[in-house]
Amino acid sequence: MTANLAVLASGRGTNLQAIIEAWQAGRLPVDIVGVVSDNPDAQALERARAHGLRAAVLPAALYPDRRAYGAALVELLKSWGTDMVALAGFMRLVDPVVVRAFPNRILNIHPALLPAFPGLHAQRQALQYGVRVSGCTVHLVDEGMDTGPIVLQAAVPVFPDDTEETLAARILKEEHRLYPEAIRLLAAGRLKVEGRRVYISPEEVTL
Repeated sequence: MTANLAVLASGRGTNLQAIIEAWQAGRLPVDIVGVVSDNPDAQALERARAHGLRAAVLPAALYPDRRAYGAALVELLKSWGTDMVALAGFMRLVDPVVVRAFPNRILNIHPALLPAFPGLHAQRQALQYGVRVSGCTVHLVDEGMDTGPIVLQAAVPVFPDDTEETLAARILKEEHRLYPEAIRLLAAGRLKVEGRRVYISPEEVTL
């Protein structure tokens, strides 16, 4: 049994690329049903098309408010048979109507060790705060900003001479490793959510 995964992206799509490569390697029990972007110039759309995936543009400017945009997004995703969503650099806060349509079935990746440094410019926030360790977090999406239950985290060191760019590059390597794994766990039904805690069930061994 495979999950129908849709990916939402607004920019370069490097996490999308990592997901596609894991999928092509047979490591993800999913079918990627398509990629949606709010940005018609997103490189993520080019990556999707290059791999023969459906690519759709849904510009927010066409809708009067966030709720109307969310409803249109749900309609599009449902028309594709989507039952699981991955936000891969999607630069819009998804409306509650989207969260409720896919409860505990939307993943996001954030370039910080949540709950520290939510929102935009997480690497800049980390450097300004003077932390010695940063990293990335994959979490289930709830109705807040970067507040959902945490699935996986990976840490990286912060060096004295780091810039936003060098720290972001170090974190991005971990993102590309961590995100496909989190998708695999959710698609395989191995995540159990109890309040804010996410429990990962052991891998079933076939004898």
